Amino acid sequence: MAIVVVGLNHTTAPVAVRERLAFSDATLAQALAHFRPPEVQELVILSTCNRVEMYMQTRDIDASVASCVAFMAACHAVPSPQFTSHLYQLSDLEAVRHLFRVAASLDSLVLGEPQILGQVKAAYLAAQAAGRTGSILAQLFERALSVAKTVRTETGISDHAVSVSYAAVELAKKIFESLQQRTVMVLGAGDTAELAARHLCNQGIARMFIANRTSERAIHLAQALQAKAIPWEAFPEHLAYTDIVISSTSAPHPIIDPAMVREAMRARRSRPMFFIDIAVPRDVDPMINTLENVFLYDIDDLQNVVQENRRERQREALAAETLIWQEVRQFEQWLAVRDAVPTIVALRQHAEAIRLQELDKALHKIGPLDERQRRVLEALTCGIVNKLLHAPTVSLKRASQEGQVRDAVHMVRHLFNLDT
Repeated sequence: MAIVVVGLNHTTAPVAVRERLAFSDATLAQALAHFRPPEVQELVILSTCNRVEMYMQTRDIDASVASCVAFMAACHAVPSPQFTSHLYQLSDLEAVRHLFRVAASLDSLVLGEPQILGQVKAAYLAAQAAGRTGSILAQLFERALSVAKTVRTETGISDHAVSVSYAAVELAKKIFESLQQRTVMVLGAGDTAELAARHLCNQGIARMFIANRTSERAIHLAQALQAKAIPWEAFPEHLAYTDIVISSTSAPHPIIDPAMVREAMRARRSRPMFFIDIAVPRDVDPMINTLENVFLYDIDDLQNVVQENRRERQREALAAETLIWQEVRQFEQWLAVRDAVPTIVALRQHAEAIRLQELDKALHKIGPLDERQRRVLEALTCGIVNKLLHAPTVSLKRASQEGQVRDAVHMVRHLFNLDT
């Protein structure tokens, strides 16, 4: 039996190909129900915006791969020549390591992003609900989920923001001991500013003002964020009540100058203010950075933070790779022991059948025995069998731990004629 994965992802296929082969919730359920070639015993399908992968436990790798490709083509009505060049195929320990890296977000578009773990779990639960997982893939995915959690707790791979909006929130946390009870103002309504505003809302801020030259857009965004829309002309007077300003307008010149901020700081009695200027050209005059207790970060500052955080995640990824290799070896040992168990059971059943047969012959020759005598003879024959089987049983288990189980199993089955 083998484990094999066939798939494509953001590194091997453009989005135009990935989206044509993606499974929705409805088509995923149908695929799990209908893809049942005789060589595939277990199946899990992982489909996200960045990857489509089919994990299979199979008795024939080549046949299962061919069936998989044909099924993907038929299921999505996409001729196989249009996507086969984008596919990768991994088997056994390579497939195991690949899944562990995927679950731990080492194979993600954004290194360390947290969403993939939930997506892997959802794929596994869907396959489980469809009755497509058995002992092999169930153990594989349970361990993948466990590995991912270990990577997150024992490394800092997810601790550093790698998007401008997340970086802005991280910087705000460094300036203010807590973001709770803080007031935020959003100037403009661009996607990046909106995303940063949403992240700040998730930190439990007290309130948010939104101002935009087009009032309808400000009102719409304010409703989405449970914020308060204010007239564009009124934003300067609201600075005095604002701790964090996110600015992302299309103004050709700065809309916030030092004089405006000085006035706000007097009203605030010099309590700190944090400006996040995401606009190009800049919305905030860089001279305000010279004012006491005023902190300004523009898009270049945030990009520098993001770049350094990416490098930090890469360093943490090295530690994560070591953890994953350790888990791969442990799973290999589990598979090896599992492979040895049927042979150990068959060997004992074979020996027990011989013991009972020979004991029955001996009892017929000896004649009637009392119960105590029969128990003594039974114990004698059981003891001999157990002692004879002890060495091959221990050898099989040791071979499992040393990665030599296949040769050992073959030898034992041949020596004891277990396959006849």
